[in-house]
Amino acid sequence: MGILNYYQKKKVLVTGHTGFKGSWLCFLLQLLGADVVGYALPPQGEEALFTIAGIGAHMHSIEGDIRDLDRLKQVFEESLPEVVFHLAAQPIVRAGYEDPVSTYETNVLGTVNLLECVRKVMGVRSVLNVTTDKVYENREWAWGYRETDTLDGYDPYSNSKSCSELVTHSYKSSFLDAMGIPVSTARAGNVIGGGDFARDRIIPDCIRAAMAGEKILVRNPYSIRPFQHVLEPLWAYLMIAALQAQDASKQGCYNVGPGEHDCITVGTLTDLFCQAWGEGASWENVHDGGPHEASFLKLDCSRIRQAIGWQPRWDIQKAVEKTVEWAKAYRDGKDIRACMEDQAREFMALRQKP
Repeated sequence: MGILNYYQKKKVLVTGHTGFKGSWLCFLLQLLGADVVGYALPPQGEEALFTIAGIGAHMHSIEGDIRDLDRLKQVFEESLPEVVFHLAAQPIVRAGYEDPVSTYETNVLGTVNLLECVRKVMGVRSVLNVTTDKVYENREWAWGYRETDTLDGYDPYSNSKSCSELVTHSYKSSFLDAMGIPVSTARAGNVIGGGDFARDRIIPDCIRAAMAGEKILVRNPYSIRPFQHVLEPLWAYLMIAALQAQDASKQGCYNVGPGEHDCITVGTLTDLFCQAWGEGASWENVHDGGPHEASFLKLDCSRIRQAIGWQPRWDIQKAVEKTVEWAKAYRDGKDIRACMEDQAREFMALRQKP
């Protein structure tokens, strides 16, 4: 069964559905005909993709904290999901330094709660825990990290995601394997795309400055990151969850990132943004000596290409152009949901059914 057909009428639970990636994932699931339930905190601020694109009108959206086990279990019992995508997280490196306790509670205990519900409530056929490329012990080396490399994120956010990986492995070995429930983790690189309004992320910062007619301030222009459009990892998540439900040998840990030529510096990404935006957009280096962030990070994505058949389709220039397209549509008061559907259908049309 092809991915485009698998989710038709499937009961799917997405935690963290009100966030940037969660909103895009729910939108794709809606296009694919799934019966989507979301569990997350309320969308943050007036500028939230979930609100702007009317995501909640096409699904059952439930507000709740991933740290509340009883509430989460109630949602599982009422919705009886067949597929679970776990995206609920505190996702910002700097926020992890500011509030490490909450970061660990959300990212580690939240994963425990999610998997405990999977263990206790029958009917789940596939689980995917979305972590990050920053779970690895970063040695600043020139080649991409593989799934077998040591996990040991440096900062509270990255380390909490490493712990989430270990929790998932423990539940898999201790409970889920014996129950016949496949579970995977996906370690995605830095994503960009329309609707990301988060602070301390380069493209949202670029968009805010460009809309205000101000110079873009870049604090780490020489840091190398595996940038990719948000649709790239989301399609990988959909593939992994669907394929492992049909063949448990497909479960595992997967890096999800761009080709090596798209692992570029933050400065180069900002150059691409300024070119795509036009209107005299420019930037300057304002390194502020802030808390530690890895300066060099790449992923080796050989495993997902061989095991799942996934590969990136939009290069970084196209990814930036599509992000700018969305941002200008929003600025100009155009139909955001129509813009997202056009982009999603264009992206999915590029792919062959596995």
